[in-house]
Order: sequence, then C-alpha cells, then structure tokens
Amino acid sequence: MNNPRDESGPPDHVGAALGAAAGDISRRASASRSIARIVEPYALTRRVLEERRLIHPEESVRKQADSFREIRTRLLALGGDHNFITMVAPISPRSGGSFVARNLAAAFAFDEAKTALLIDCNLRNPSQHKALGVDAPDGGLIDYLEHPALGVERILHHTGVPRLRLIPSGRQREMGGEYFSSFRMRAMLDSLRSRYPDRYIFLDGPAVKGSPDARILAELADFVVLVTGSGRDTPSLIRKHVADFDQHKLAGVVINQLP
Repeated sequence: MNNPRDESGPPDHVGAALGAAAGDISRRASASRSIARIVEPYALTRRVLEERRLIHPEESVRKQADSFREIRTRLLALGGDHNFITMVAPISPRSGGSFVARNLAAAFAFDEAKTALLIDCNLRNPSQHKALGVDAPDGGLIDYLEHPALGVERILHHTGVPRLRLIPSGRQREMGGEYFSSFRMRAMLDSLRSRYPDRYIFLDGPAVKGSPDARILAELADFVVLVTGSGRDTPSLIRKHVADFDQHKLAGVVINQLP
C-alpha cells in the first residue's frame, strides 16, 4: 500500500516558490545593507548641483525633480521586481538626451535603497564627465573595452551625488557599433547588473538620427527612453524613429524643454 501524502505542509511547488522568494528577499536585504555602508568621499552642495543642472530632493527644484520622478515611476512599473538597464537617446543631436539621462539616473539615486550607474555611450560627443566634474585619469568605457587588462573598478567614478556612479566614455570614437556589439561590452553590463540587485544602469546613447549606433546599443537595454527637444523634431520624424525600436522595450518619449 502506498503511504498517504502528508497534507500538513505546502505542496512541493509552493514550497519551492516560497524558498525562492525568501532567497530573493535575503539577497535584497543584503544589498540594502551594502548600500547603507557605501562611503561617499564627497557630496556636491545644492548650489553646485543647480549650477550643473542636476536635480536634488530639495524644494528649489521640486518641479523639475518631480518630472524625473514620474519617469522613474513608469520605468519601475515596467521593470517589476528586478533591476534593469535603460538606454536614453535623443532623436536628433543637441536635444538634451545627456541632460535627461543624467537626471533620470539621479532620480533613481534619490532612493536610499537603490544605486544608479550612468554610462556615457555617446562616443562621438561625450559630455557626462564634464557635466559631473569627474576627472578620469584611467579613461573610461572605450579604454576598458580596448584594454582587457583594465579592470572595471578603475573606470567607476563617484559623482558627488549619493549612490550615483559614472563610467565616462573615455576616448572619443566616431562609430560605436563595433564596441556596443562586442562580447566584452555585454559581459561588463551583465556583471555590473548582477553584482548588485538594486543597481539601475543608464546608458547615455548617441542621437538616433543619422546613425545606427543607438539601435545597436538598444539591444543591450531592457528599456528605451527617447528624447526630443521641444519644437526640434517634427511629429513625423518622431514617429519614424520610434518605429526603429522594439516596441516592447520602448518606455516612452520625453519632450525636453531645456537646451
């Protein structure tokens, strides 16, 4: 005779699910403790943040900060319980894509249980190191991709914004497609995301118009945010380039009012 099944505990599949959930909670709690232990070597003052056109949690830039909080909320709703990689790219050059990428990363860093990593992938016109006042003696992304002996920790920089780190572009390059499609680039992003489950990564991408680089870079991202300068792009041009991307990844189009 077969032994009767013990019905006092949960079914096997439920127990497995509970175990997985407990493990996930434990990992997140550990990551939150690690974030709490992060030592910031310096912090930018409110005046310097505003001079650099960076949002902060205080009242003087509440309207601008709330705009980026809304985008953050949208992305978190799409991403669910997992951290993710977001590419931010302007439709046309000089539309403020780097400004949006920088401040969206800062909005994620407002949350004391999260960290944000901004990677300058605008290889032709890099700007994030200047905007954030970062000196990068060992270069940045391109130097890492071109020199296997260079460790990623050498190109990760504090920004003066708590919980926000930057990987600058490094050397300028005309075409980024070959770098963005490389195994080393993909492996770097996988490692940076998996090491800390509460780290959110933002790729400051090149303009979509006139180059395939943004579309290639988007293959590495979970979500895509496009930026159009107010009055800069026609509705037909916006529709044309929106159609260039996987619609399951497209989180939306931001209309940037600032130059």
